[in-house]
Amino acid sequence: MSIKEVYSRKKKSWRSLIKMRERGENTNKLEREDSVQSRIREICDRDSFKEMFRTVDSPDPLGFPGYETKKKRFQEKLQQSDACIAGTAKIHQKKVAIGFLDGSFLMGSMGYAVGEKITLLTEYAGKKNLPLIIFSASGGARMQEGMFSLVQMAKTSAAIEAFKRKGGLYISCLTHPTTGGVSASFASLGDIILAEPEALIGFAGPRVIEQTIGEKLPEGFQRSEFLLEHGMIDKIVERTKWRRVLNHILYLHGIERR
Repeated sequence: MSIKEVYSRKKKSWRSLIKMRERGENTNKLEREDSVQSRIREICDRDSFKEMFRTVDSPDPLGFPGYETKKKRFQEKLQQSDACIAGTAKIHQKKVAIGFLDGSFLMGSMGYAVGEKITLLTEYAGKKNLPLIIFSASGGARMQEGMFSLVQMAKTSAAIEAFKRKGGLYISCLTHPTTGGVSASFASLGDIILAEPEALIGFAGPRVIEQTIGEKLPEGFQRSEFLLEHGMIDKIVERTKWRRVLNHILYLHGIERR
């Protein structure tokens, strides 16, 4: 089955997955099609992705009850150390540094490991003069790590700023959902910010905002279409077109084949 057929038959977001789980439906097949590995195959040249920083792991600085057990369960199930997979790849033979947040690992939340991998990837891109592409899908900072997760916002933002000051190209790709501390840090700092259709993008959720300000929010508030209309993102990209759009941006910025 082609990527386009998968997308048309399984046009589901994380919101749909949650509803399926609530109904007790089996989501294994859909999760495989929506996985980071599937996205890597769709975007990168065949066998070009080379993972880096694979062993970076998050500590349990607060001794949070059940955190280590839960984290190990996801590590064994997904065969990865945390919610970020980072490395180098080629898109139409153009080499890039690329990272993916995995929403199936504790909702892609950012703790020490995610922040460290994003920072290391950004620094590597700067040293090797590579364009940087990051796909975000996250519920925000990881509460189980407390302040240690919040400082990742500053760390990743500082790394991105240093990279951009050297003239590096950073393309931020927002998928559903991109919220909390991730949206408030590196995900919103791209030279070019792209997003998938109907993706939830923002810091606090709509219900929290409504309860705080005591007003009804506009229709579609915090969805990618609303943000595009108000100048917060540059383009909406359907999942089947990521590879084409990224290749076009790289070409326009003079990124040569290697």
